Amino acid sequence: MSEGAAVPSFFVGSYTATGGGNATGISLVQDGVASTVAVMDDPSFLAVAGDRVYAVSEVVDGSVSAFRRNGSALEHLWDAPAGGDAPCHVRVDAAGVLVLTNYTSGTVTAVGLDGAGAAGACAGSAGAGAAATAVLPDVTGPDPDRQDGPHAHQSIATPEGTILVADLGGDALHEFAVSGSGSGSGSGSSSVGLSSVRVHHVAPGAGPRHMAWFDGDLFVAGELDGQVHRLRRDNSGSFRTVASAGTGSVVPGDSLLSHIEVDDAGRVVVAVRGRDEIAVLDAADGGLTFMGAVPCGGTWPRHFARVPGFLLVANERSDAVAVLPVGDDGMPGEPVGQIAVGTPTCVVPLS
Repeated sequence: MSEGAAVPSFFVGSYTATGGGNATGISLVQDGVASTVAVMDDPSFLAVAGDRVYAVSEVVDGSVSAFRRNGSALEHLWDAPAGGDAPCHVRVDAAGVLVLTNYTSGTVTAVGLDGAGAAGACAGSAGAGAAATAVLPDVTGPDPDRQDGPHAHQSIATPEGTILVADLGGDALHEFAVSGSGSGSGSGSSSVGLSSVRVHHVAPGAGPRHMAWFDGDLFVAGELDGQVHRLRRDNSGSFRTVASAGTGSVVPGDSLLSHIEVDDAGRVVVAVRGRDEIAVLDAADGGLTFMGAVPCGGTWPRHFARVPGFLLVANERSDAVAVLPVGDDGMPGEPVGQIAVGTPTCVVPLS
């Protein structure tokens, strides 16, 4: 790390030898140095709530593990089935449940957190409760290699209190109502509900991967078509596409979008694998306009996190997290640091 490039501490999820990676588990980066704090197979995505850290194990018949953070150490608390194969995303929902999306099996699972209450209040103080799993419809898309069936990739909460699940294989966003309750002590009964509300279709071949909200609209990263799509609810409750924009290239197959976020000024930031870039688009005027793209500081940007003044990019095939400064115009600059981490796939800053 160069002088003046101090960034907050953060956790890193990675692929281990099980998934062809080079890490040994979950890493914690402090003062620019990474160390393994939990040994487990393929913790490719993490979620942090209070002093709890949740990690998927992206393997066949996957699982989720819970840890308690104590300084720079993680204390293992429990494991629970993910309800499918290759869980690739985990999120703590306000209903007091973990929402898991299982890529290979095309399923979504809600795992109750006994004693959790609201998502921000030290979720999971007692352990894992009941679980509910929904199977996405068995549909295919126009890409026979990547859309041979449903592939659940990410969940996100909606302003209405439901959740949306991105189905890369079926070119759809599945909306579910989710509920959970816990005993408060871990010794009583608990229940979890997960019921389908509606299905929202996106452009054929888009391959929706990750999503983000801004100004009431939903922004979807199309992994397969290389475009960002802006969706808005109509009076019937369905989403319709109001704008779509590319990320700087029109060559098929070189713009595999991964993670997406939108800052307070309406600048859409999206990672572009293949071209190994970070693209920025302007959404502040109600539309969507490509602003530019810059090198990601490595190879295959799987995920990133925004922290004050910087973008932390998990470059999966470079075995490092690149630290990119962000200017007042929202555009990242040349890397000011490279933090060695084996096969990084997820970056979660500590609050």
